[in-house]
Amino acid sequence: MVVDPKHAPVNGRKRSQRPQTSHHEVAEELRTRIRDGVLQPGQRMPTQATLADEFGVERGVVRQALHVLQAEHLLTNISKGSPATVASDLRPGGPFAGPGALPQPTMVGLGPRIASAFAANHVEIDALCLTSISLNLALGEPLRQIHAQRLNPAKVDVRVLLPGSHIDLAFPVPVDGRCRDQEGEVDPIHERWLAQRNAQGQVLQHNLLALRATHGIDVHVSFRALPFTPPVKLYLLNGMEALFAYYTLTRREQEIDHEQLEMYDAEGTRSMLFAFEQGAGLRDTTFVEQSHLWFNALWETISSELTLTS
Repeated sequence: MVVDPKHAPVNGRKRSQRPQTSHHEVAEELRTRIRDGVLQPGQRMPTQATLADEFGVERGVVRQALHVLQAEHLLTNISKGSPATVASDLRPGGPFAGPGALPQPTMVGLGPRIASAFAANHVEIDALCLTSISLNLALGEPLRQIHAQRLNPAKVDVRVLLPGSHIDLAFPVPVDGRCRDQEGEVDPIHERWLAQRNAQGQVLQHNLLALRATHGIDVHVSFRALPFTPPVKLYLLNGMEALFAYYTLTRREQEIDHEQLEMYDAEGTRSMLFAFEQGAGLRDTTFVEQSHLWFNALWETISSELTLTS
């Protein structure tokens, strides 16, 4: 590779002089610099003009490369007027979405994506889950950033689908199959789940609606009840991302009301989260679109009004 002596290398790397350098090649070189730590999280990138000069390409090629890296969540704040910024929440092991993305535990992958979604002016989050524990935990970071005045969305719309209060859950359930005692009362495992579902939903609703008073944000939070136990969890962010995980059942023992009970249950915070992004290829785009169609169909047809009480 021949280096033009008139130009100093950017961030310690030499510049390619191939006249036909593609945006994929530019993206790969910049991706390597980010992965190697030459470009640090939160650091401003060189200007598009500087990068175009370094790689010997038009600015349009550089912009294409930057948008590729933005889709991989390696860059933020891409615009014509100012340099992009290396993402401050970089995740090791590759891009979060797209064909090369690796699944991550829910509490590793969900939080950064929810925080990123709150950078939009209009935040839209749809969630289908068993209790909304993971969603509540993931909302902690964007709420902190809003209170620290680092994020300032104008509008937040959240819709949550949860199992109905009185359905016979597929899980959590007692191993012995007991759902009701001799008096017809709901079993303690169901009661524990119901109390948890209601408490988590109330906390989520309170924390989000509080943004109206503290920051003047237009917030709407809605819940609807499903007539079945969802075998998966799904999060849809700003119409652009779909995060999907299986609830994997295990047999475990837990003390409830001073009694050791064996149950079949799933710990959703540990479920492996698969990420799909609009525009990251036909597979991802189709999955995001179909997930929205599925969620909306459930919301508008067989779900019913949900009140977060027993």
